[in-house]
Amino acid sequence: MCGIVGLFLKDRSLEPQLGAMLTDMLITMTDRGPDSAGIAIYGEDDATRSKITVQSETPDTSFATLEDDLRTALGAQVAVTRKDTHAVLKIPRGQIAPARAALAQIDPALRVMSSGDTIEIYKEVGLPKDVASRFDLRSMSGTHGIGHTRMATESLVTTMGAHPFNTGPDQCLVHNGSLSNHNRLRRKLQREGIVIETENDTEVGAAYLTWRMQNGASLGEALQSSLDDLDGFFTFVVGTKDGFGVVRDPIACKPAVMAETDQYVAFGSEYRALVSLPGIDYARVWEPEPATVYFWSHDTTPTRKAA
Repeated sequence: MCGIVGLFLKDRSLEPQLGAMLTDMLITMTDRGPDSAGIAIYGEDDATRSKITVQSETPDTSFATLEDDLRTALGAQVAVTRKDTHAVLKIPRGQIAPARAALAQIDPALRVMSSGDTIEIYKEVGLPKDVASRFDLRSMSGTHGIGHTRMATESLVTTMGAHPFNTGPDQCLVHNGSLSNHNRLRRKLQREGIVIETENDTEVGAAYLTWRMQNGASLGEALQSSLDDLDGFFTFVVGTKDGFGVVRDPIACKPAVMAETDQYVAFGSEYRALVSLPGIDYARVWEPEPATVYFWSHDTTPTRKAA
């Protein structure tokens, strides 16, 4: 099963409402994935700061001195904002690698949910409405975001097994389906130096795209190559710093629907995830074609690209 949602805003006036709109979409997909949920929000881009989102099973202890400990380790100003079991660490731009190394020494039990310049990922076990409430997702603003409700079929119900998966700076992925060659591909990617932390096949899909882009491919090119290199059935929604993309396998047996207006582009596993969006009655609504890459970017005037 599993439910996927995504929202890319063209109209900047809607940015304060991104969290609320995406949360409503996420909760609507509860019966497709009631065991855990997650959301990736792309927010403000501070030219001087990068962000790392971490999770702890013992946040009262783990986050108590984290700001001071990380400031000492990096020798630089650091800000830590806690949200329930997660905390967002704002660090000097370009210091993600040393900060992650320092975190591993400060508290090896900390789990990194995401890292990049604009991305924040929040995910936990539980009903989507409860996960959304714990992190106050409705209050969040941003330019675009993706979310996932999970019904575990291939790995345990855990925080780390929940989607989205972040395997490269500001890049994350949610997935509905199943990959049949993920174990072989996992070994190959690990030999290439890609870090994969769970047994979830979706993380392998995310890591594959990261590897492709590290080797010079655009997101569109990486998604296109996934049609040849990934076996199984899948619908991917991928977020990047500048936009988001969608691709379905050549059979496209997993449900998907998209809608586009002058204000936004939206994705849902089912149309009912989109019905509360403003202007949906006048949107262009369609089912994404099999083996076709769609991508929207804030880099230039937002456009749809299909390959």
